[in-house]
Amino acid sequence: MENFLKLRVWQLAKELAVRIYKLTQTSSISKDYGLKDQIQRSAVSIPSNIAEGDDLETDKQSIRHFYIAKGSTVELLTQLMIAQEIGYLDTETTDSLVNDCKIISVMLTKLIKARS
Repeated sequence: MENFLKLRVWQLAKELAVRIYKLTQTSSISKDYGLKDQIQRSAVSIPSNIAEGDDLETDKQSIRHFYIAKGSTVELLTQLMIAQEIGYLDTETTDSLVNDCKIISVMLTKLIKARS
């Protein structure tokens, strides 16, 4: 239990979720409750599913949760792009967050392959 704390992908995903929560409290997104909620849910889903997957009994169960985390990563990426296009986020912030999503997605792909 709690081995997930050592996973670099979990650490990065958790840091991303914290950044997202702080951002959605202070940016224009804070007033768009629907988008804010979706972005927060996607962001927190990533490290949550990595943690849950890492703690499960079988690799098959773990991989399923890692795929869910990977799906949440592209969901968040999409929502961030939409937020930027409607003027809630500047390009620099969006690019940084999108890059983090891409890095986490690649790391999850490697973790899935390692557990397969």
